[in-house]
Amino acid sequence: MQLISGFSRFFRSRWLTAFAPGLAVAMLTVAPQQAPAQSLFSPAIRVNQDIVTWYELDQRQRFLEILGIPGSSESEVREALIDERLRKQAMREAGIQPTPEDIQVAIDEFASRGQLSPDQFLKALADAGIDRETVRDYVSSQLAWRDYVSARFISQARPTDDEIDRAMGQTGGGGLQVLLSEIIIPVNAQTLAQAEALADEIARVETIDAFSAAATQYSAAPTRENGGRLDWLNVTNLPPALQPVILGLKNGEVTAPLSLPNAVALFQMRGLREVAASTPRFSKIDYAAYYLSGGLSPDTLQRAAELKEKVDTCDDLYGIAKGQPPEVLDRVSASPPEIPRDIALEIAKLDPNEVSTTLTRNNGQTLVFLMLCNRTRDLGEDTSREDVANALTQQRLQAFANSLVEQLRADATIIEQ
Repeated sequence: MQLISGFSRFFRSRWLTAFAPGLAVAMLTVAPQQAPAQSLFSPAIRVNQDIVTWYELDQRQRFLEILGIPGSSESEVREALIDERLRKQAMREAGIQPTPEDIQVAIDEFASRGQLSPDQFLKALADAGIDRETVRDYVSSQLAWRDYVSARFISQARPTDDEIDRAMGQTGGGGLQVLLSEIIIPVNAQTLAQAEALADEIARVETIDAFSAAATQYSAAPTRENGGRLDWLNVTNLPPALQPVILGLKNGEVTAPLSLPNAVALFQMRGLREVAASTPRFSKIDYAAYYLSGGLSPDTLQRAAELKEKVDTCDDLYGIAKGQPPEVLDRVSASPPEIPRDIALEIAKLDPNEVSTTLTRNNGQTLVFLMLCNRTRDLGEDTSREDVANALTQQRLQAFANSLVEQLRADATIIEQ
């Protein structure tokens, strides 16, 4: 449905090695397994009246493997090329194809992500045995299909004003929820540059599995045990400034690194849905922050876990803090834009009287025992109607496209060698 939004986090290392002397010979080992008697240009797959040759399978697999793009196994390449042929047949019937100018712009963008000019990009691939036509086919297929789906389904995909209202939580009829994964990388003055470089690398991943693996390895949030995966969240629970950023993501895309106090955060979109239940906005958020010395040390986390068992509401923290300096407990009631970003992100995951122990202060030396007390409902429109309309439209276009390909497959005659 779309051009690749960024190379994988392995892109830079693979880029350096993929075009080293002798790679073209080494890459022969990834070629699809064809029968010895078959010519490279004989059919490997027949899709209705079209064929996919062994050469195309070889080329596509090498291309994806060299750039570290997911889906480079032989079985995945076969499935992708079958779908590509079906899409091309549908577009051929509709008389849709990209112009040479559009294809060149797409190649230019693709090359720029490897910090190369188009000529450098295509020459490097040619040196590795990848034909220019392989690149053009890959790019043009993505581009033309996007345009075809938009032209065919855009009138059905556009939401009505009532649907936008429901998605924004302005009526009792429904709203939008997002399915995200998160990575929270703790930083201090000594590790800031290293953490920012790591976050920049992670921001380039393209698959959910790759992001999940990075979360397990690097994230300090409790969700690292689940590959960084969060449950469904109401869009309106997120910080207002972050809502259009999240709604602008497509599935699998990752935000740019977000700077937080003592941390860097990244979020990946895994899903977007409309729900029947209302997703209201809030004018005020009431929360409490109780500070424990020791940061994220095991002893401090154990103290925080024990404290969770003792408190049921935010008011209980007054008794816990009794006799201690006033600065150990903050009770705050603020509008969403006034809340620090890291606190707002944690609160978005909480129901009233739930607790987070992810955040730190004082250069990582103090743990924040954060408790959501209450949310006061509001019907404001911090996220624009255009953001919500675009998100709904893209979600529906994707669903229409997936359904169409499934139908084309069901009606097709596919013969694999």
